[in-house]
Amino acid sequence: MSSVGWYCLLFSSVFVCYWVPSGCYANGKVTTACGGMEPEHGAPAQTTQSPYHLTTNTSTFSPGEHIQVNLSGTSYFEGFLLQARDAANQGSAPTAGSFTLTNPHRTQLLTCNKQQGSAVSHTSKKKQTEVVVLWNAPKDAPSEVQFFVTAVQHYNVFWVKLPGPIIYRHGVTPRPPQSTTTLAPVQTTTASLLPGPFTSGSCGQSKSCLLDPVGCDPKDPHCFFLSMTTEGPDKTSVMFELSGPAEGYVAFALSWDTLMGNDDVYMCVKDGDSVSVSAAFVSGRTHPEDQTQAGLFSVSWRLADGTIQCRFSRPVKMANQEAGRYDLDQEYFLFLTSGHAQYGKIWKHNQQPLVSVQRKHITGPSEVLTGSRGPTIMKAHGALMLLAWMLTGSVGTFIASFYKQDWPNQTLYGQKVWFQVHRGLMMLTVTLTIVAFTLPFIYRKGWSKHAGVHPYLGCCVVTLTLIQPITAVFRPRPDSHRRYLFNWAHWGLGSLIEIMAVATMFLGTRQSSLLLPQPWATHVLIGYVTWVASFRFMLLIHKHLHIKKALRSDDLQEIYSDQSEPSTWGSFKKSLILAALALGNSGLLVALLCSIAEI
Repeated sequence: MSSVGWYCLLFSSVFVCYWVPSGCYANGKVTTACGGMEPEHGAPAQTTQSPYHLTTNTSTFSPGEHIQVNLSGTSYFEGFLLQARDAANQGSAPTAGSFTLTNPHRTQLLTCNKQQGSAVSHTSKKKQTEVVVLWNAPKDAPSEVQFFVTAVQHYNVFWVKLPGPIIYRHGVTPRPPQSTTTLAPVQTTTASLLPGPFTSGSCGQSKSCLLDPVGCDPKDPHCFFLSMTTEGPDKTSVMFELSGPAEGYVAFALSWDTLMGNDDVYMCVKDGDSVSVSAAFVSGRTHPEDQTQAGLFSVSWRLADGTIQCRFSRPVKMANQEAGRYDLDQEYFLFLTSGHAQYGKIWKHNQQPLVSVQRKHITGPSEVLTGSRGPTIMKAHGALMLLAWMLTGSVGTFIASFYKQDWPNQTLYGQKVWFQVHRGLMMLTVTLTIVAFTLPFIYRKGWSKHAGVHPYLGCCVVTLTLIQPITAVFRPRPDSHRRYLFNWAHWGLGSLIEIMAVATMFLGTRQSSLLLPQPWATHVLIGYVTWVASFRFMLLIHKHLHIKKALRSDDLQEIYSDQSEPSTWGSFKKSLILAALALGNSGLLVALLCSIAEI
């Protein structure tokens, strides 16, 4: 492989693939919500006074008439769902009539209850303050029709099925207003501001802590901090403290194992200038479900100095066994993660969660816990791939390129030394690659959808790596006139595989499941490429001078024969060069392996 080929490497970054909950329909295609008119946003509806109201241009109608309906408010809204229903039979009333749009660019018709145009919604999440539509009274219209609207201010702030005016068919006597019933107040968790930042001074003494990096200060915006303290003489409740960068949200989960799924989750989510604290349940690699504040008390938060911090307590055993809440007198693995949030809506975490290396008895003795962001199986994947392509594969191809004329009279098991060493190293490379390739599939239980180009490029490397030894088995004899075709094809395919493997390693250092320190890891790989390329360039110059010298003496046999005498540098000196290359590769490899071990 030439030095030019080595310098033409692919350097690129892997984009973070953000995940959006399936219940979020920014395009307004919300027919799944026709019945209850409730968005599937994983958050409870607002119970405060709505800033939106519906009006009509008349209080009576006749079949076939067009009634103007206005939705407006003192605040903008990003989405809405508007319907007309039988006011006398609201419990099971289907939609009544249909609508006509006045602004098709901002509104659209939906089909609810198999009735075309029976509802109106938004077409995008562009902010609006007013919507005007026409309601078409059908021939079989009920005697009383009431309009309802669900309005979404932003993702997790919405009001469901707000009642609008009632209009009556001509000749129908309006019903007298019914006495209002005072609704029982909805229990909510009142949050207060924290008096100051958290400290880790009592970790291991009066409270258990999980920190990343180890020993960091919770006041540092780059510090992830989770603490738990039992409360009361009978340890009937536990107080949790959670801190991390204020980029959106921080969360922790109680899990029976080290894999995401069936976990009890607690989240502190930034929403503007405030923080919401809630519990939820994660059934798999999905958005948290059944988000609630039930069971949480003494909630407080702080948003300052680049950090988001929250403190809350919950009973060791939930009285009503809230969905997804685990009892705290058990042992669990702890997950700690963070990510971006917008309008209180959380996105997929942008790096692998920190997972405690062992289970923690939540109400047990105070201790300082340690965690890892790299699953062991993914660490093994990275380590084996680096070993295969930074050492065994690199040295194996180097020998085939520059050491065919060395050790001419020495054999190993009936074959030339260079060939046996090359073949042994490359077979080891193939074995390491195949083993490493299977590990992510075992960990993910399938294909990774959020790893960018890395897995696709890796599949290409593995496929070509398997093809290379198969073609070598069917190579022509050395004296065959087709041998030179095989030699060029074998060299070309090997060079391509090596370039693709190096590019895959660059991408792999930025994978969320095995995120190596940046830009340090990239600089190490750049150093590796430079190191190998410099040795190849040096031996290419030497080979060129050797051929030039042989041409002067017309000793063409010396140029092409594998039995020629060693070059003027001598086999010993070239052996030292090979040893230096292997030692340098090993040093750079060990540096990356150490960083993997520390994740």
